[in-house]
Parts: sequence; C-alpha cells; structure tokens
Amino acid sequence: MNFPADIFAGQRFAVLGLGRAGLPAARALVAMGATVTVWDDKPEARAAATDLTVAEPVPGGLDGLILSPGIPHRLPHAHPFAAAAIAAGVPILTDAELLFRAVRAAGSQARFVGITGTNGKSTTTALLAHVLTTAGIPNQAGANLGTAALALPLLGHDGVYVLEMSSYMLERLATLRFSAAAMLNLSADHLDRHGDMAGYAMAKSQIYARQTEADTAVIGTDDTLSREMANRLDLLPASVVRISQNDLPIATGPALPGAHNVQNIAAATALAQALGVADAAIAEAIHSYPGLPHRQEHVATIDGVAWINDSKATNADSTACALACYERIVWIAGGTAKAGGIDSLAGFAQHIVHALLIGRDAPILAATLRRQGVAFQDVGTLEAAVAIAARMAPGVAEVVLLSPACASWDQFTGFDQRGDRFRELVQTLAEPV
Repeated sequence: MNFPADIFAGQRFAVLGLGRAGLPAARALVAMGATVTVWDDKPEARAAATDLTVAEPVPGGLDGLILSPGIPHRLPHAHPFAAAAIAAGVPILTDAELLFRAVRAAGSQARFVGITGTNGKSTTTALLAHVLTTAGIPNQAGANLGTAALALPLLGHDGVYVLEMSSYMLERLATLRFSAAAMLNLSADHLDRHGDMAGYAMAKSQIYARQTEADTAVIGTDDTLSREMANRLDLLPASVVRISQNDLPIATGPALPGAHNVQNIAAATALAQALGVADAAIAEAIHSYPGLPHRQEHVATIDGVAWINDSKATNADSTACALACYERIVWIAGGTAKAGGIDSLAGFAQHIVHALLIGRDAPILAATLRRQGVAFQDVGTLEAAVAIAARMAPGVAEVVLLSPACASWDQFTGFDQRGDRFRELVQTLAEPV
C-alpha cells in the first residue's frame, strides 16, 4: 500500500548523507509531497541523486534535517551543517521518525516495535518479523537492518513495523512511540559518538521514550547497566518484562545456537506475546527461523571442519557468544579494534587452537593473545587467513570461525562485505577440483 502523495505537502526537509538510508528517505519524502534538498560530501554520492535537488543545506525555514546515522551532530565533532541546523533550531531527525509521522498522517494505527542493544538486535528483529509472518500478522522489518525505514510501505491498522534501532537513530527521535520495545544488552561500543558508557546507555534508553500504560518495555538483565536501566523503567508507565540468557526458551531452533540466542529468543517471545501472538505460533516460528547472513552462518563443511561466518561480530562481547559455542576453533579475527580490544575474551583461550589475525589492529590483538598463551599468526588479509586455515584445521579443529571482534572499515566497506568475501573464499575451497 502506497502513502498518499500529500502527507508532507508544504513541509521542507534537507537530507544530509545519501547512503543506504538517506537516498531512499529523500525520494520517499518527495513522493509524499515534501520539498527536499539533498547533500553528500562525496561527489560520487551526489552524482547518484540526479532525480533530486542537490544543494548544500541552508537551515533557515526547514522542518527538519534528516541526518544519516553515521554523520555526527554532537560528538566527536558535529558536522558543520548539523551544527548550523542546531543553531537555527531545526530538528535533527532520523527517517524512522518520519515513517511514524507518515503512517499516522495516513490514518493508520499500525503498531511500531523497536529493538536495540549492543548485540543481538538484528537477530531479534528478524526473528520477531518471522514470528509475525508465521502467525499471519502483516509486518514490515527494517531501519538499521535491511530496508531503510522510510522506504517501507504503508501498513493498515492490523500491521506491525519491526524496526532495528541503533543508538545513532534513537537519539534523533521526537514523536515516535513504540508499542513494544526491547533493549537487549549494553557493552562498550560507539563511545566516540556518545562520550562514555553513560551517554551510550542514555541514547539506548530512548527506545522507551513516550511509552504509555498500554505499552510493553522488554529489557535484558544480563549486564549491570541494563539492570540499572530496568530499575528505572519500573518508575515509568509501560509494563516491564525482564529477560535473560538464563531463561528457559519457549522453543529453540538450529539457526539460534548458544546462550546469547536464548536472550534473543526471550526478547522476541516477549514482544510477540505483547502483540497478541499465541505461544504455539511463536514456538513454531522459532524452530523454523532460517537465520541471518554473517551471524554464525554455516557456510560449508570441508574435510570434517565447519566454516562459520560470524562477520557481524564487531566487538568482543559478540565474539564471546560465538567462541562459547565451539570447543576447538581456528579463529580468524582482527580489523579495527573497539575500546578494550579482546581483553574480555581471556576465558575462551582454551577453545582456540590457533588464531589468524588480519587487519590494522592485529598487533593489538596479538599482544593480548601472547599474554593469554594462545598460538597465533598475524597474516594480514582475509584471503591469507582462509588459505592457512584450510591447511591447518583438518584433524585439529571442529570449526574455522570468522568472528573478528573488530570493525571492518580498515579493509572492507562493512561487516557484510567482509562476510561475503569470506563466504566466496570458503565456497571456492569447497568446489571440486
């Protein structure tokens, strides 16, 4: 169902950043009647927007500046156009905010579900969407996962929008209210954008902003900061549901291994129950859930060794979940290290037969592994790591695990490109000679 063409008639927006979210948002706003100017600091990105009005944003008279999530408006340094907008009193928004406004302006009372957390939010988002589809409830999933929020179609009163929300997106909401919201866990991430853990936690807590007595707030309780947030939620009007990886899951499935996925299952179950889905339908969907790429994705089994693509593990906490699932691992790790590096993974040293390190911060990871007595090599590239692992793993390891514990920006455009390249290399190994 399409949105009416006059929803944003008479309103003026600027869109800064023409990537995966910005370009679809700009086109959707134009289709809904808004006057829109767009800009990107990269000439090649501007060249892709020939159907739009490309001009440097002038803050005066704007109803909002739509800022792509990766562009800072406060820390570590505000983009000049964002700073000018703030000075002019122009709201800085994310496209999920405008989706909510468009849905309500179109007269639909479709419900919105928001899911956030340092780790597990993509799996929980996709799992909940799968549960709703299995139960026959119209739904659309997107935002930080998959389709950009404002590119999603209009749903009717019985529909549900399932939105994965990053901390960058949550700090740019103004009116969006989630009928059901989940914050899974908190560990150090994106501290350059939020200043410190307190700032990061504050951004994440915005998933619960504006909730009422009719709404549900689901929250993980497996880390200290999340438990503290749960205690504060008890003072707010929404119904609070605490979840943990120690919960007994309503069901399990082959695409959801490990204790961390118990928490994801618990969150999706609580959200689905809040939306009125029967337990039997939830259990059926959990068992049939196919999984997401780059999240402990089984690529192939070669010479008795499973090759697992966990490229989405861009921090140590996420990698810990994967290391806990296997006993004897040839581990491929490295890239751009996060705060704290891999110090927190010391407890998994006995699982690692050998580590193959890649990327910019391999020396940082190497220093940690040396202290922990883990055998390793700094091999530089993913291609080299796969080739060495193919010779090394048979007979000594049950799995070759790409779970980098690092961001990918030093060698790839994102975790997805890194995981895709790993898959290509492994599939080449698996081809008959």
